[in-house]
Amino acid sequence: MSVVTEQQAMTAVATLLEYVGEDPTRAGLVETPRRVAKSLREMTVGYGITDTDSLATMFDEPYDEMVVLSGIKFTSLCEHHMLPFHGSAVVGYLPDKRIVGLSKLARVVYQYAARLQNQERITAQVADAIMNVVEPHGVGVVASAHHGCMSCRGVRQAASKMTTSALRGSMRDDPVQRSEFLSLAFGSDHSLD
Repeated sequence: MSVVTEQQAMTAVATLLEYVGEDPTRAGLVETPRRVAKSLREMTVGYGITDTDSLATMFDEPYDEMVVLSGIKFTSLCEHHMLPFHGSAVVGYLPDKRIVGLSKLARVVYQYAARLQNQERITAQVADAIMNVVEPHGVGVVASAHHGCMSCRGVRQAASKMTTSALRGSMRDDPVQRSEFLSLAFGSDHSLD
């Protein structure tokens, strides 16, 4: 993979401005190529974060009940149109021998959202990361998001919302655990809005 410089990225943005009929040298747009390049770098910082970075803090704790964190807000860029999608995730796991630091569940969502993505992949990647690093009995992730590619182009359905889920281990295989997690994820106290 070749390394593209910031200047090359700025030139590409200026070309896109010309493509849509704008003059990249006019007063309001002079700094736009730099701002867009910087924003794109910031919104894709997740490529430099690993699962072990995100889930680094764990504690030996004999807790054997479900742990659920809701209201995890995220924004990502659709890999198909590079338009933003934003929403909320609920992440739950059933500990085995250890628990993970609470903020780490939100960090792993951020890690995968801060890349060019699709929602289905984020949901699965978050579940797989927790399953692999924390090694719980089971993991559940539900994400719900509004997509820019649906609201500002194409079918222009601004109110539409997509919901995805990923269940691993006992949360997938045990109907009681699956039901408990999904009722918590979709319950009034754990809203995905």
